[in-house]
Amino acid sequence: MTALFWRVCLLNGVIFTVGTLVLALSPATVSARVRATELPVLVIGLAVILTANAIALRTSLAPLDEVVASMRRVDPPMRAARLDGRGGDFHHLIDTFNAMLDRLESERSVAGATALAAQEGERQRIARELHDEIGQSLTVALLRLKRVSDRVPAELRPEVSVATETVRGCLDEVREIAWRLRPDVLEDLGLTSAINALCHEFTRASGVSVMREIDPALTRLDPSIELVCYRVAQECLTNVLRHSGAREVRLELRQDAERIVLRVVDDGQGGVEVTGAGIRGMRERAMLVNAALTITSPPEHGTTVELMVPTRQPTEAP
Repeated sequence: MTALFWRVCLLNGVIFTVGTLVLALSPATVSARVRATELPVLVIGLAVILTANAIALRTSLAPLDEVVASMRRVDPPMRAARLDGRGGDFHHLIDTFNAMLDRLESERSVAGATALAAQEGERQRIARELHDEIGQSLTVALLRLKRVSDRVPAELRPEVSVATETVRGCLDEVREIAWRLRPDVLEDLGLTSAINALCHEFTRASGVSVMREIDPALTRLDPSIELVCYRVAQECLTNVLRHSGAREVRLELRQDAERIVLRVVDDGQGGVEVTGAGIRGMRERAMLVNAALTITSPPEHGTTVELMVPTRQPTEAP
């Protein structure tokens, strides 16, 4: 603020000095009692001084408008664009503002990574307990019901059969929930197999076909990248099932030298305007791997979700 104060004073001083010199050195004069012929000269001189002052101040203060506009565009789940302050009058202010954005995004990424890591750990723990504890208990109950069904009177066998099928259905549901919480295929076989299994399960549960275009040359990626891609694809398919009313979904997954691209397109109703918990979660996950997430959803023309992950992650990324 001190530098801005002195700059405004200097600009006004220069402009008023020039105006004074012009009035002193030019043939124009002003009588003690201003004449009508002298009024246009005074009005024009005042207008020139005010215009020059306004232009100089507007030019000097323009970077402040950019800073304010950038502050209004800052969205916590998304990376904010940095301002270019090279050679400007407010380069110190702009550099400080950019550094503040860097610190905020770094702290937000660390906090998000910690929260999501804890979430994934909890998912893994719950999935393991569902599989090892509840799954085994239901399996034991199913085996006992099968043994009992051969010994009960004939009139009770239909009820035992119904109970057996109920337990078998619960066992299948527990296994499916555990698989959704933490798919072992992602860790064991990689992203391609996990995406194929996810699409197969989605089609089986919803009846909506998924056209897959997966790069056959896709290699094993960093575990954090594979997990982000899988969770984003999972959330997209979940949103299709719950909200879009689509009849067909297309999923593309490809890799080149610089990035991995995941695109999920549906032919549903579109018109996604409200950013719910699912979309916020996808954006937070995208930030963890320095990825760009874009969502295009014109009304009545379906929704397209595209995730672009750089192959080379910065060393400071969590």
